[in-house]
Amino acid sequence: MNKLLDLIEKNPRLSNKELASMLGLTEDEVAQKIRVYEETGVIKGYRAMIDKEKALAETVTALIEIKVHPKYEHGFDEVAQRIAQLEEVESVYLMSGGFDLCCMVTDKSFQEVAMFVASRLAPMDSVMSTATHFLLKKFKEQGIMFYEAPKDDRGIISF
Repeated sequence: MNKLLDLIEKNPRLSNKELASMLGLTEDEVAQKIRVYEETGVIKGYRAMIDKEKALAETVTALIEIKVHPKYEHGFDEVAQRIAQLEEVESVYLMSGGFDLCCMVTDKSFQEVAMFVASRLAPMDSVMSTATHFLLKKFKEQGIMFYEAPKDDRGIISF
């Protein structure tokens, strides 16, 4: 990956002026490159990473493994695209191992995730089985630390 994309990925809030200074380019050159990346789909979007625990958002996240029967001449792509279209689904991945696909779902409660799997995902054509894993604590995501070590507040003792 090139340096501009690396910088944007690590901190999308950098201004074109800051990026230009870091890369030895003009602001116009940076703006043009970013515009091309956005238009060609290299840059898919910009998002803030929210610590939902600190924001007191009452949600649960589940990683759902899915075993599917691939469609002739379409492989896993057709069923993966149908799963990706479900509004509850945040991401879908093709993977190796005992399951074929994996998706991430965040909802308000364990019951809502369970009902999504039971009523919308599992009954889909080509889905053979699922295994749902609920995430209990986030330590790190996309290179960002979410876990803070407990602070030692015992103070200094001297004699």
